[in-house]
Order: sequence, then structure tokens, then C-alpha cells
Amino acid sequence: MIPLAHPHTASPTADGEPSIAIVGASITGPTLALLLRQAGLTNVTVLDASPYLHAQAGGVIGLEHAALDVLDSVGVPQHEFVPFTSERVVAVKVADRCDAGHTHTFYPGRSTAWHLINTALLQRLPEGWLRLGSRVQGLATDVDGRAQLQIADADPLSADLVVFADGRRSTGRRLLDPGRKLRYGGYVAWRGQSPTVLPDLHDYTRLELPGAGLHLFPILQRDGAVVTDWTFYLNHSEQEFRTLLDADPVRRTYVLPHQIPAQARRHITDHARQLLPSQASAIIEATPSWSAAPIVDIAPPERMIYPIGHRAHAVLLGDALAPVRPNTARGANNGIEQATSLAATLRQHLRYGADLPVALEGWQRRNLPAVYDALELGPKLGATLGLGHHPVSP
Repeated sequence: MIPLAHPHTASPTADGEPSIAIVGASITGPTLALLLRQAGLTNVTVLDASPYLHAQAGGVIGLEHAALDVLDSVGVPQHEFVPFTSERVVAVKVADRCDAGHTHTFYPGRSTAWHLINTALLQRLPEGWLRLGSRVQGLATDVDGRAQLQIADADPLSADLVVFADGRRSTGRRLLDPGRKLRYGGYVAWRGQSPTVLPDLHDYTRLELPGAGLHLFPILQRDGAVVTDWTFYLNHSEQEFRTLLDADPVRRTYVLPHQIPAQARRHITDHARQLLPSQASAIIEATPSWSAAPIVDIAPPERMIYPIGHRAHAVLLGDALAPVRPNTARGANNGIEQATSLAATLRQHLRYGADLPVALEGWQRRNLPAVYDALELGPKLGATLGLGHHPVSP
């Protein structure tokens, strides 16, 4: 790191409280910020590159009981972000566009949607903690040996601890662990929210067929209307993805509605008509705005913590550390669990003088195995559904 002169922000508080910068305001970042506030830390800044709140809609997220309890503890009640309390998961085998049999299981938690949980979290951030439109471009050390974030069109920000929770295409991972590159997993999650709702849709429902799958979830809107949040998983070669969306799947890991051309919508709608029961394909056709997310894999990380200068640290959390496949239902859960134990580590440092580097090493040692397990599980689960590059082993 190259030392830079004259850091813009203030030093740690007089009582020794570390200053903390969190990059990313999706789920893991705001959760960590609220946990830090609960732990008594007040010198916290949350940065996000987007200039707007809640720009992304849709995307069902499963939160296990441990993660739900964390959100309860920081004052985010379930009724704000859990639209339906059913724990049932209905799996429907589809053959020749017909229902070939149901199985029912139960998820040990609740399902939500990204925009619901993101809104509930950001509304509770203390005033002045959130800085939108702050795109981090680099990381260096200042003249005091602290980490210094270089921000586009703004003064740099210095901190004792920088936490990168900035998603699958993490700037933090690019800066701290550039050797681990994303790999395209061979299929895409097309998704949206449809005004068409099946009359008997009360649970999280999966329609399963080789090489594809449609996930449906009812969401109660603030105006009382119910919509169907859907995700249509479909195999695509890398070349097909490039042809449909004029993009590289490991560079454009989230495709916004305006980036999906009409020809791509027609192509996916045609597949839906060919593969799905008519009522299910009608849900997709009736959706005015789509998004898409190519599924990506990554090599397991060797570490989560990086020393910066002689007194600061940077860490990677959640998808910034290692994006896992959505089939595992572990992405948000991993991030929240990592944030919870990181906040506990910092609380021990602040209240009882625990040696911070030693405590962070212990935090890293406890959390990495769960990341390894989820990275290994994702391709296996995808393969059982005929999704992605990884065939089922004999």
C-alpha cells in the first residue's frame, strides 16, 4: 500500500473506539452496522455505490432461524419483511408441461424478498451513517497507518477497520484477493414480480424439470396487493449468454431491467412456453420488468482478514468473500452469521481490551469452514437438477 497524505476523516474517538467503514448497503452491510450500534460502536460509516435506495426489486431469500433471531435482536421485526409465514416448500416435478407429482418439505426459517429486508434494515440506520453514491475505487494507507478508501468524486475516507460487504463483484475482493476470479456456473436466474398469482399459491413452490426450474413465492405489497415473485433458472452456454445480453457473465453479474433486450425476453418466454405448465409460463409473460443474474462460482478463500498498514485491517464478508449458489440458501445466512460474530469480536475488543488481531484471527478460523461447505454444496445441488456445468457423480 502506498501511504497518502492528509486523511480526510477524523481519527478514532478519544476513548479508543475504532472507526469502521462498511462498503455495501444490501443485507450484510446494514446488518453489521446495526449490530455494531448495539455493541456500543458509534464511529461507523456505510458506503454504497448506488445513488438511490432500493433500486433492486425481487429475489427471494431464505433466512434461517439464527439469522432471523439476529434481526430480531437489532429491532427488525419479522412482520416487516416476511410477507407470508409458511415454512412449507412445495416441489413439483414437471414432465411434458404437466404436474408429475408433489413433495412437501419444511424450511427451518422464513422466506423474504431482497427489497423487503433491505428496506427494513436501511430504515434503522442512524442518521448520517449511510453515504449513497460513494463508489470505492482503491485502498491505501494514510500517514497514520490507517486504511484509506479512495472514493470516486469525493474525499478519501480513513478507518481502522474496512469491511467489504459489496456483493458478488466485490471491489474489496478485487483489491485484497485478486487471484480469485469468478467463474460462470452455466445457468441464469431470470426473475421478476408478476401481477398474475395462482389461486392456490400459498407456499414457496419449486417447479423442477431437467435443465430448468421455476421458483414461485407470493409477496404481499404495502398497498395490500399480492404479486408473484418468480425466478426461472435456465441453462445457457457462455456464448448464448453473450448473444442474449451482449455481456460477459462474470462481469455483469446482475442484469438490470433496461439491460434486457426484447429479443432476450422473447427467447426466455419461448422456453417457458415449451417447458412449463401454461399457468406458470403465463406468470412470466405477464411480468412487465425483468432482471437476471448469471450463477457464478469461485475458489474457496484462504482468509477473510487483511492487514492494512501497521494498525488497520480490512475484511471480506458474505458474497464479497465468496458468492455461493442460490440453491444452497446460504448466501444471506452466511453473511449475517459472519457479521454477528464479527460484531461480537469487536465488542470484546472495545469493552474488555481483547487483542484485535488475535480476535480477528479466531473469528476467521470459526467462519471459513461454513463458507467452504456452501461452495462445495452449490454445484452438487445444481447438478441434481440438471443445472450448470457439473454432472452428478456416479
